[in-house]
Amino acid sequence: MSALTATPLQDADYQARTQAILLGIETRIDAWLDEDRIDIDTHRTGGLLELTFPNRSKIIINTQPPLQELWLAAKAGGFHFRFVEGRWVERSGREFHALLSEEASAQAGQALRFEPVER
Repeated sequence: MSALTATPLQDADYQARTQAILLGIETRIDAWLDEDRIDIDTHRTGGLLELTFPNRSKIIINTQPPLQELWLAAKAGGFHFRFVEGRWVERSGREFHALLSEEASAQAGQALRFEPVER
């Protein structure tokens, strides 16, 4: 993480933060389905959340407890995020939810916005 130094987390805090992120994503997608905005299929197994878009493309979000990272894989590539000063950021400084919103919008063909969950 070049100039960004990760904030060490206790294991329980890491788990709580990453599980809240996954739940927040699922909740946002469920709301879009209820609003008939977009039908994104979600499948979650432990710390892995798979999003399948109507065009069959996928985004995969995966927790990495030993590294205290959050990974995002999309058509544009793979990104690793670390907890730095209260935010999940990747090495260039881009924030997790902003990048997820950008990648999801590109794969969905419409503007989608994910927001950090307050805890």
